[in-house]
Amino acid sequence: MHRTLQPTGWPRPRGYTNGISARGRQIHVAGQIGWNAQQQIVSDDFVEQAKQAMRNIVTVLACDGASPEHLVRLTWYVTDRNRYLASGAALGEAYREIFGRNYPAMSAVQVCALMEADAVVEIEATAIVPDNDDGLA
Repeated sequence: MHRTLQPTGWPRPRGYTNGISARGRQIHVAGQIGWNAQQQIVSDDFVEQAKQAMRNIVTVLACDGASPEHLVRLTWYVTDRNRYLASGAALGEAYREIFGRNYPAMSAVQVCALMEADAVVEIEATAIVPDNDDGLA
């Protein structure tokens, strides 16, 4: 489905992949934040907002027959690097609960603010559904 790109001699990263090669139908998911379908922030807790953002990504992917196994790229925007790092264990558990053990290429960037004032994390996603797995019903 996807090929993980791991340069010889580099240590294997934890929780992400250095690169992925894939072919198929691309799905680009806009930045998702920790709000529900009524556009209400679910909590002021970093992990709870991240969980909701991840659930939102899964919901958008499902609109085109895709799932977390098709993710090839995630970009995380966080308003507080220290809060993100301090949440590592709980965030990893939430990630595996929602996305499974699919580790795409990832970046995390600290930003001074997000467009929604109460949001503390926003996640963009790219997925590729292989040509032989159109995922459409």
